Amino acid sequence: MISWVLAAALALPGAGAEVAPPPDPVTLMVVPAELRARMQAQVIEPARGEHQRLQRLLRFLSDDEPGLAMLYNDEATQSVAEAYLNRQANCVTYTMLFLALAQQAGLDAYPQEIEETLAWQQRDGIVYRTNHVNAGVRIGTHRYTVDVGIGFVIARHPAHRISMRRLLAQYYNNHAAMLMSERQMAPALAHAQVALELDPAYPITWSNTGVIRLHDGDPEGARRDYETALRLDPDNAAALFNLVGLYQRSGNRELEQSYRRRLDKVQQADPFHQFLMAAEYERQGNATLAIRHYQRAIRLYGDEHRFYYGLARAFILGGNQRRASRALERALELSHDDATRNLYREKMAELSGQVSR
Repeated sequence: MISWVLAAALALPGAGAEVAPPPDPVTLMVVPAELRARMQAQVIEPARGEHQRLQRLLRFLSDDEPGLAMLYNDEATQSVAEAYLNRQANCVTYTMLFLALAQQAGLDAYPQEIEETLAWQQRDGIVYRTNHVNAGVRIGTHRYTVDVGIGFVIARHPAHRISMRRLLAQYYNNHAAMLMSERQMAPALAHAQVALELDPAYPITWSNTGVIRLHDGDPEGARRDYETALRLDPDNAAALFNLVGLYQRSGNRELEQSYRRRLDKVQQADPFHQFLMAAEYERQGNATLAIRHYQRAIRLYGDEHRFYYGLARAFILGGNQRRASRALERALELSHDDATRNLYREKMAELSGQVSR
């Protein structure tokens, strides 16, 4: 699902087995002959018109035999041929697979990106914050979105169209991050270099490459990459975060504070960062600060039901059931899927019983 945004490289590189060099970008979207034949027989020939081809293609990808029954796997950044062989894909690979098959079906399809999502993880001292890609389809005056992660992606802005080169750059970005986590620095840099060649105007790739260089013992190269990312996007939080860490470790307090001020300004306006801070304070049992940051996230972006659910939990932590109930009511109003709505109703019923007692 991810095009990685990397931050905070502290671990030293270690030895690892050699891996294959990056594949040629031309090979990534090649549809195997067997898959082309199945598409022709199951999707293209039985369909009448573009809408039917789109519907049949979606069923072909998701249904069990005779369909592909593709499974979501966050780490499955693969070529189209590998995805067909393994029946697994993350958002980057699923989008590549869908676009390759849509082209065969004569559909006007294109990649899209959601740049700000609420998704992150931390492994081995490295924080990974993610974005998300999906596919758009145009049939006459109609526009459709095909998204393998629509049920779990929390997005501040709608998806926007990107080039195929950027989509493929994200494939190499993902592999570079994976290889770095395995301490395979030379192959990681090789994949990052392909990503830069495909889309040199993508600030995420420059920031990621800087992290790899820092792990590889090249802080000066890392600094240059971070600054390139900032020239392309002056508010790039990952590059700012990385520069703060870089100058903190080098002892340059003046530059550390300068970049920290810039980073603080960006984070103050980022509802997702505020949400993550609130969740951390909630985990620590600090209801006051959790409530403050959940409320700030809501002021910045008030249409996300999970922000209100977090606020409700923080109010419960602080012993204020009535305000928790009101937050849950708003979460229920904003949510759409039945399972989530049922969860909120159950929590409201529990609170109602506590308040009445």
